[in-house]
Amino acid sequence: MRIFHGTENANIARPTLLTLGVFDGLHLGHQQIISTVVERARRVSAVPTAITFDPHPRAVLHPESAPPLLQTLDQRLSYLEFLGIEQTIVINFSRDFASQSAEEFIRDTLHDRLRAREIYLGKGFAFGKGRSGNIELLKRLSEELDFYAAEVDEVQLRGQRISSSRIREELLAGRVNLARRMLGRPYGVEGVVIRGDRRGHTIGFPTANLQAHNRVIPRFGVYATATLIDGVWRRSVTNIGVRPTFGGEREPSVETFVLDLDADLYGTALRVRFLHRIRDERKFNGIEELTAQIERDVQRARNYFERPGVKNMLAIL
Repeated sequence: MRIFHGTENANIARPTLLTLGVFDGLHLGHQQIISTVVERARRVSAVPTAITFDPHPRAVLHPESAPPLLQTLDQRLSYLEFLGIEQTIVINFSRDFASQSAEEFIRDTLHDRLRAREIYLGKGFAFGKGRSGNIELLKRLSEELDFYAAEVDEVQLRGQRISSSRIREELLAGRVNLARRMLGRPYGVEGVVIRGDRRGHTIGFPTANLQAHNRVIPRFGVYATATLIDGVWRRSVTNIGVRPTFGGEREPSVETFVLDLDADLYGTALRVRFLHRIRDERKFNGIEELTAQIERDVQRARNYFERPGVKNMLAIL
C-alpha cells in the first residue's frame, strides 16, 4: 500500500474511488465502508483510496474531550491495507485545516487532485469548517463535478449502532467478547517487552512485561489471550493491573504468561489479543495464595482454549 502524508505529496496517476474518516479501530461499520470502496474500485478500474486524519480532530479542536484511540496510526494503516485499500492519504489535522471550507476541500482535493470517481461516507460523517462537508453537499457538487457520492448504511449489534466510542466503553468494562463482536476480531495491543521485577519467575509463571503502545487497555483483570511470537499465535494468560498483592503500583502493567513456552522475550515486539475475561484483579494474602490462584487461572485458560470455536479462531488470527 502506498502511504502519502498530506494531499500535496500524493502522486495520483489513476482515478480514485475513496472514503474518508478517522477509522479508529476499523470496526465492522468501518469495514463495510471499506469493502464497498474496494469492491466498487475493482469494478470501475479505480484505485481504492482512504483519507484519514492524524491526530484525531477532537484532540485539536476539543482536547478536553478527545477520546483515547483504539489503534496507533501504524496499526490503522496496516489494517486498511489488509482490508484491500491500495493507497492511504494521512492528513495532519490542524486548526488551519479545520478552517478550510468543505466545498473547497471537495473541489481542490477530492476532485482536482485525487480525481475521485466515487466517494463513500459512513452514515452521519461530516468534515470541513462547521462540519458542512456531509453527504448532501457531496451529492449536490457531484452533478457539477461528475462524480458519484453515497452514504454507507451503519452496522448494528443488539439494535445499537457500532461505534468506536461504544467499543471503548466495552473494553474499559472488561467486556472483551462484546468488543470482539463489534470489531470483527479480538481487540489487541502491541508493544515491546521490558524488564520487570521478575516476580513471576520466582513463583513459576514468568511473564512478559509489555510496554503497550495502545492507549486503550481493557479493565484490570486476568484474560485468556493470544500472543504473536515469531509469526505464530501462542496461547497465553494476561494480567492487567497494579499488582495489589505486592503493595500496588502507580502505573498499571500488562503482563503476559505464554503457555508452554520457555524463552526470554525481553526486547521482543509482541501483539496480544484479548479473547476472554477470566476474573477481576484482587489482592491476595501472600505469595502462596496468589500462586494457587494463578494455577487456577491458567487451567481456566487451558479449558477455554480447548473449546472447538476457540481453536478455530486461533487458527485464523
